[in-house]
Amino acid sequence: MLFSGPLLKSCLSKVLTGLAKALLVAGFACSAGAASAETLQTRAPSAFLFEPESGTILFAKNADKPFQPGSLSKVMTAAVVFKAISEGEVFTTTECKVSEHAWRTGGAPSRGATMFAAIKSDIAVMDLLKGMIIQNGNDAAIILAECLDGSEAAFAKRMTEVAGEIGMKNSRFTSPAGFEDTKAQTTVRDMVLLADYILKKHVGFYPLYSEPDFTWSKIFQRNKNPLFGEIRQLDGLGAGTSKADGLAGLASVNRDDRRVIGAVSGLSNDKSRLAAIKEVIEGAWDFYGLSRLYDAGDIIAEARVFGGEAASVPLVATDPVSVLLPRGTTLDYRLRVVYSGPIPAPVEKGVQVGELRVIGADGIVYRAPLETGAAVPQGSLTDRASGALYELLFGWF
Repeated sequence: MLFSGPLLKSCLSKVLTGLAKALLVAGFACSAGAASAETLQTRAPSAFLFEPESGTILFAKNADKPFQPGSLSKVMTAAVVFKAISEGEVFTTTECKVSEHAWRTGGAPSRGATMFAAIKSDIAVMDLLKGMIIQNGNDAAIILAECLDGSEAAFAKRMTEVAGEIGMKNSRFTSPAGFEDTKAQTTVRDMVLLADYILKKHVGFYPLYSEPDFTWSKIFQRNKNPLFGEIRQLDGLGAGTSKADGLAGLASVNRDDRRVIGAVSGLSNDKSRLAAIKEVIEGAWDFYGLSRLYDAGDIIAEARVFGGEAASVPLVATDPVSVLLPRGTTLDYRLRVVYSGPIPAPVEKGVQVGELRVIGADGIVYRAPLETGAAVPQGSLTDRASGALYELLFGWF
């Protein structure tokens, strides 16, 4: 339930004290006033910026507007292969046959981005990953797809399924290489979520994105990521182009012990794409600062208890609650405690029952788990009867 109604009446003074402390420490106010001009802005039609350590959404602009991913599809292809390796389906040393289809469609005859895989040769999965990630090889992506699922179509279906498992709600993939297709789509929010998934679940493969070069078939090629080397301490991930939706970029930067992931889409040329991703990424340091709202163990609210010796139980932060928030603005941020209640007694101490949400103009920007800060034994028959009567009379608030 939301932190409202009878609960609000029963612990209003405690909560207001806690919220006032949080707002003072954070340096922002619950205000609908105009924001300072010193806020992150970007020329990108769509943009999303995320700080994975605290789980804070820093910036969102048309974050769920779909676009064709182009070569950004290869980030999804890589994630599927990483997952297959981690689950033992294939190994980095597994050799994959280069079919004529892969060679003609994505290899040297295609005159597109290629690792120059030789027709009918056998190439290890790790070398194909390097060819796809470092050299942006279309042939490498197709060979990996055929190696795992027999065809591009079957692998593309798996790409979409894995995207769904990750939580990419608005993504559909039709090609491992990212060839033009009106049925393919993703969003900047989904691409950032994908990058976060790779960093958390398959971080051992992530250094491939920052490899400066790779040589295959005696052909030396530098890293084809157009963002690589243009943004200080950027260490991945890639870019894409679509005739229908323009240029997009996905970048992760680790600087001053802080990592951020940003994505942009809808740009008209390489120059504007680079400028847009710089605006978004640099904004993390130019306009945001880390604010400590609560320490671990701080009481944030109280949850109603049904049938217990006490009518409520304190909800405490399981870990320190630190959020990246805009510096020196009066942006409209709100704190909200959400839990499913009333909680039936007996209640054990240290059980996660809800969460604290920080809500900005574009929705929830941060979530923190809350757990019970005390035990509440089951009450007497009188206590339970009183609780039942209270719920009957006031539970609808």
